[in-house]
Amino acid sequence: MREFTEQELVRRQKADKLRDMGLDPFGQRFERDSYAQEIKDKYQDVDHDAFEQMNDCATVAGRIMFIRKMGKASFFSIKDKTGNIQVYISINDIGEDDYNLFKSADIGDIVGVYGKIMKTQTGEVTIKCLKYTHLVKALRPLPEKFHGLTDVEERYRRRYVDLIMNEDSRKVAFLRPKIIRCIQNFMDSQGFTEVETPILSTLLTGAAARPFITHHNTQDMDMYLRIALELPLKRLLVGGMEAVYEIGRVFRNEGMDPKHNPEFTLMEAYLAYSDLEGMMDLTEKMYTTIAKDVVGKMQYNWCGNVIDLTGPWKRISMTDSIKEKTGIDFKAHDITLEKALNLAQEHDIPVEEHQKSLGHIINLFFEKYVEETLIQPTFLYGHPVEISPLTKKNPEDPRFVDRFELFIGGKEFANAYTELNDPIDQLARFEDQIKERELGNDEANDIDMDFIEALEYGMPPAGGIGYGIDRLVMLFTEQETIREVILFPTMKENNR
Repeated sequence: MREFTEQELVRRQKADKLRDMGLDPFGQRFERDSYAQEIKDKYQDVDHDAFEQMNDCATVAGRIMFIRKMGKASFFSIKDKTGNIQVYISINDIGEDDYNLFKSADIGDIVGVYGKIMKTQTGEVTIKCLKYTHLVKALRPLPEKFHGLTDVEERYRRRYVDLIMNEDSRKVAFLRPKIIRCIQNFMDSQGFTEVETPILSTLLTGAAARPFITHHNTQDMDMYLRIALELPLKRLLVGGMEAVYEIGRVFRNEGMDPKHNPEFTLMEAYLAYSDLEGMMDLTEKMYTTIAKDVVGKMQYNWCGNVIDLTGPWKRISMTDSIKEKTGIDFKAHDITLEKALNLAQEHDIPVEEHQKSLGHIINLFFEKYVEETLIQPTFLYGHPVEISPLTKKNPEDPRFVDRFELFIGGKEFANAYTELNDPIDQLARFEDQIKERELGNDEANDIDMDFIEALEYGMPPAGGIGYGIDRLVMLFTEQETIREVILFPTMKENNR
């Protein structure tokens, strides 16, 4: 058992004294009728003298964040979920017993206050305490400085303290669900139905990623945590639901960096009788709706760039974007695999064994020369068929598929397809994935024969898209690391 600090010992002694007084140190239910920010907003413009004619009262509860004791009268502030409000407390208003109870309080304790709304001479909206209620004794003191910690991992590891001490973290924590609710309302308004699909699967399908593996004891079989939402949602299109989306956690057994967390939130949406252009239009409209309705601005400072979401957004093919940067036209029909390999060697681009195809080499050129230059919102379309196993081929040039990725600030924000609904073609693509796995690609997909059977019943032409919700929230909250927008990010084991 760890040793307590001197402050912790004193706080435990105070908790014992509360018990001796017949009070529960950790409180009971407390009825409040107001919140800090709504009180300040309501009375901020009321003149100081006008409060003399008023008798407005409120009951609030929150954590003590500041105390200035002055004998028989004191000031303190409490913080609830909306922010801080100042309280004036006097022995003349609440009596000696309750005032002594207050004087034993520490910063970090949680209390309830009933009192009259007033304004100090300096113009600060304040509650004049008429009844003081102890609720919870904090046995640990709050840190004097937490936001400025050089070891930012402590903030993520002890998010509860971070939310108490760091106003920026609180704003992000409350803004994220508002953004997600806006997305849900927007999708609903577009005629989509929100659904839920399984997290556990016996097959690795829907994306190129390494999975987490778990074990089902009753069935005595290994299962994967899902890496994508795609195939179950497309089964629903076969079933006639026509417009569906899901917002849910997915799990990819990959490294951690400022833009990636092993478990993250993904939204995928599928719309029957739509296509790539329809998904572009949907995406641009959704982002601008969030910008206007939730955040209230169109420009964002993100990762060293000013991002302007005002449309229309740029649309360019992958091969044209590479041609702009290198002068190489990979769409030309005289570009053979041999020539592409030579070009890769000339440009110092290493090619792994499973990447020895024209499509993979095009993607390698894109990643080296183009990806990080796509700062303003850009729909990049026309991916090679080899890197898009679930996508419909372009009818004009079957070497490429009808797919786009949305790039903002040099980072991918969404991935969309004109969905492949040909079961014969889809089975052939799955079989190609198995060959890639045999060549060493451990992110290649399994063959999902049930999905093939579903397609054989007929899936309508459709557009589909996947959005990284965490990265979307990073943009709208202007945060540069994914750990700032996930309340409990994956962390290294803590040995403290």
